[in-house]
Amino acid sequence: MKNINILAIESSCDETSASVISDGKILNNIVATQSVHEKYGGVVPELASRAHQQHLIPVVSEALLSSGLKAEDLSAVAVTRGPGLMGSLMVGLSFAKSYAYALGIPLIDVNHMQAHILAHYIDDPKPAFPFICLTVSGGHTQLVLVKSHLDMEVIGETLDDAVGEAFDKTAKLLGLPYPGGPMVDKLAAEGNPLAYTFPLSEMPGLNYSFSGIKTAVLYFLRDQLKNNEDFIKDNLADICASVQYTLIKMLMQKLKRATREHRISQVAIAGGVSANSGLRKELNSLAADLGWKVFIPKFEYCTDNAAMIAMAAHYKFLEGDFCGLDISPIAKMKI
Repeated sequence: MKNINILAIESSCDETSASVISDGKILNNIVATQSVHEKYGGVVPELASRAHQQHLIPVVSEALLSSGLKAEDLSAVAVTRGPGLMGSLMVGLSFAKSYAYALGIPLIDVNHMQAHILAHYIDDPKPAFPFICLTVSGGHTQLVLVKSHLDMEVIGETLDDAVGEAFDKTAKLLGLPYPGGPMVDKLAAEGNPLAYTFPLSEMPGLNYSFSGIKTAVLYFLRDQLKNNEDFIKDNLADICASVQYTLIKMLMQKLKRATREHRISQVAIAGGVSANSGLRKELNSLAADLGWKVFIPKFEYCTDNAAMIAMAAHYKFLEGDFCGLDISPIAKMKI
């Protein structure tokens, strides 16, 4: 029987990535980063789209070359359809549609957020169904009940800003370089998490809100700088630690509630913020206290990457879940 070989492409934001998967085994994960955004302190959509155009053919070529496969060996082409930046998605989707058409093979559209969750099936250990996944990134914060590889239900989500945005906004207010979230995490390890108190937003059910803490940090810094212009410089680590402590506490409160309500003890995290060392430490601590079995992906599969797109595509291929060449990107695609 012929192997199932899939080329996957990820271009939802500012990472251009390609990966090849063969019979469910990831052969590579090629990622090209975009440094052009650093001087702007955030992703500029137009610049991201142009960078994808520059990077896409080189990363696809490298993915095929390092896999040892040729284009004619491919069974399908997979691509992120959404959610993401519309221009960035369009670049990847246009290329994938053309490539699949030229080879006469199926096209598979992948939900970016589902792919983050399915990154847990790239390596062992793999969670058994059902489990709850806390998916956290710059654009999303969701609690997802995962019933099977392709059957997922969002049981809680942010009603305004994502937790990753709160990390990045805090970093920007502190004058830290982009990307700011990892810098906050690094400095937090050196600070006192109880040095300053920030409010915990209370939302109904399993939903989140992170707009309030962004405003609280803004006003806190404004008031402190009135009396001491060196306040941020003198207390940088403590500020980072205190903000990170508050954000993680908010995440864990709803996660604990979700596990109780659904009577599930298998817990996973996914998305770019799942690389945060403070979050990982707290999750493992709660696992020891509450008897959870915790699953945390490797760092390379936390941020945007094509390997997770390839894994999701593998399961869709097995179900014969293909799409037409007339599809368009969906910026706010839901699970």
